[in-house]
Amino acid sequence: MPKVRVEEVARFMRECFQATGVPEKEAREHTDLLLQADFTGHYSHGLNRVEFYVNDLLSGATNPKGKPVVLKENACTAWVDGGNALGATVGNFSMDLAIKKAKESGVGWVATKGSTHFGMAGWWAQRAEKHGLIGMAFTNTSPLLVPTRAKKGALGTNPIAFAAVASGGDSMLVDLSTTAVALGKVEIKIHEGKPLPDGWAMDKDGKPTNDPKVGFESGHLYPLGGEEKTGGYKGYCLSAMNEVFCSSLSGALASHQRPWGGTNPEDPPNLGQMFVAIDPGCFAPGFGDRLAESLSHWRGLPPADPSLPVLAPGDKERNHLEQTKKRGTIVYEPKQIETCAALAKRLGVKPIQTL
Repeated sequence: MPKVRVEEVARFMRECFQATGVPEKEAREHTDLLLQADFTGHYSHGLNRVEFYVNDLLSGATNPKGKPVVLKENACTAWVDGGNALGATVGNFSMDLAIKKAKESGVGWVATKGSTHFGMAGWWAQRAEKHGLIGMAFTNTSPLLVPTRAKKGALGTNPIAFAAVASGGDSMLVDLSTTAVALGKVEIKIHEGKPLPDGWAMDKDGKPTNDPKVGFESGHLYPLGGEEKTGGYKGYCLSAMNEVFCSSLSGALASHQRPWGGTNPEDPPNLGQMFVAIDPGCFAPGFGDRLAESLSHWRGLPPADPSLPVLAPGDKERNHLEQTKKRGTIVYEPKQIETCAALAKRLGVKPIQTL
């Protein structure tokens, strides 16, 4: 399996974005966003997504020099137009605004329209957590989720993210799609040459499939929970709740109004997102201590399998991050490196150098 030094991955990503006209600052910010996904083991949202962003930048669907603007605001809320800028550009602007309001007024809720794919949702929740705040982030996407009893996608993977800091340097992170998996996970199975687990995807007729190529091409994903008999309607409802935050409040397109598979530059993505920051100091004293106690309690529960200790939300990502930093390298599938080599040639940038 090819290994790549972290700084080499960062160089490649940054140069790819700059080759499409993205300013250096914004290219570095978006690179940081994607690197965090690979650092924490969420390979579907890291290097794997570079070509996706490049295609939208080259087509004009994403504006490489776009700048978000505030359309309306008060002490605790704001409505933002992202200007079809890169997801990191829009996310930094919107979450920083929510953080500012939370520090001044206790809570900040920012609804954003005119945005583009903003990568791993947890990155934005953690941006608030670094300021001692509770952070939440939501986004809608293309219609990939097939509602319970339907056979056509109508909602997005519509992820939900939550992060909070606890005492003693501990923290909690929740970052999940409201589909059984993100579509990028299906794409990774294609690279690996492995079948899909049951309950991930359907074919074009709404029938279960274990073929990753069929699942990827249909773009039909089960809700979180899978079929109706296993509680899939709960994932469907969570996705619908997310949609209210992201499109109904922001004025962005709803997931079902956006076609799957490519974007017309004359009809930009217009994704809707919500960024939330909350100051726990405005509530009962001792928040950090109580959260730390809960995290410790959960980890201390007797495991069903002694070889698999119980994890608190966010532990898996934290452990992977520490291992990656210690190694200084990221391991990728050979197919991923091949894809990046073709992209490098297309853009005229230096290809990734593996170890």
